[in-house]
Amino acid sequence: MKLLTFAILCGSCAWGQVQSQDAVHVFPVQGNVSMLVGPGGNTTVQMGKEGIVVVDTQTAAVAPQVMAAIRKLAIPPDTPIIWVINTSLDADHISGNEALLRLGGSNEASLRARVITHENVLNRLVAAGPGQARVADAASINDTYFRSPKDFLFNGEAVMVYHIPAAHTDGDSIVLFRRSDVISSGDIFTPDHYPVIDLANGGSVQGLLDGLNRILEMAVAGKYQEGGTFVIPGHGRLCDEADVVEYRDMLTIIRDRVRDMIKKGKTLEQVKAARPTLDYDTQYGADTGFWTTSMFVEAVYKSLSGKK
Repeated sequence: MKLLTFAILCGSCAWGQVQSQDAVHVFPVQGNVSMLVGPGGNTTVQMGKEGIVVVDTQTAAVAPQVMAAIRKLAIPPDTPIIWVINTSLDADHISGNEALLRLGGSNEASLRARVITHENVLNRLVAAGPGQARVADAASINDTYFRSPKDFLFNGEAVMVYHIPAAHTDGDSIVLFRRSDVISSGDIFTPDHYPVIDLANGGSVQGLLDGLNRILEMAVAGKYQEGGTFVIPGHGRLCDEADVVEYRDMLTIIRDRVRDMIKKGKTLEQVKAARPTLDYDTQYGADTGFWTTSMFVEAVYKSLSGKK
């Protein structure tokens, strides 16, 4: 329990430590579910007598560390990975599939791992075009779905995979471990920075809000709004319903501000100059890195205005 409390209250410290040490840290959450925090983001693991479920495999480079962390949790340690779920097409969520299964999958044909993702992920991975085809990542996928939810019973627990259309991308999934009361959100919810809206791959600000509201429909708060359903984000600290509410409200307010300026005929440059995110920048903003505040505002503007 002390480990879990540390993860909730000091998740940003743990995340910084992981990045600097290129290591994978294990945080037991509740029920059969644990959270692995690594250089590529967060991996969700559910395990029991039937085997292991892995949500998001990070990258091939970190697969040995991820597998070593899983072995520390598994009883017996050679328990095989039977299910893999990818929440999006992002390389830091899916590129570790093959490497992880080579290290931890079963050699028995009857126990071959099922790799689940929404069909839009596979379609985009194999789409023609410069820099678009990622055949190696696509090759590991053997179980796409299109009707939501995709569900199965494993280790005595219902695992529900929900498609969230046009959110971070158009192929996002969130995963509910129903008995453990844990949600794996992928990049629909990333509490350490503004949400990435991947317009090129079908993302939209409204879809992200719909996804956050879907999480809130499934999550139940604990006493004094602490605990209850835990949410494992694609990146960042372990959270609960109250954290998702705060994030949803932030995104709603920024969307409304930008939409109002678009209605008044403001250009993208004028919207950026107005700084519609100013009161949230200290918590979620960044001037450097892979996803800056400026890039976020531009994505919101283009998503709402229909401009590319």
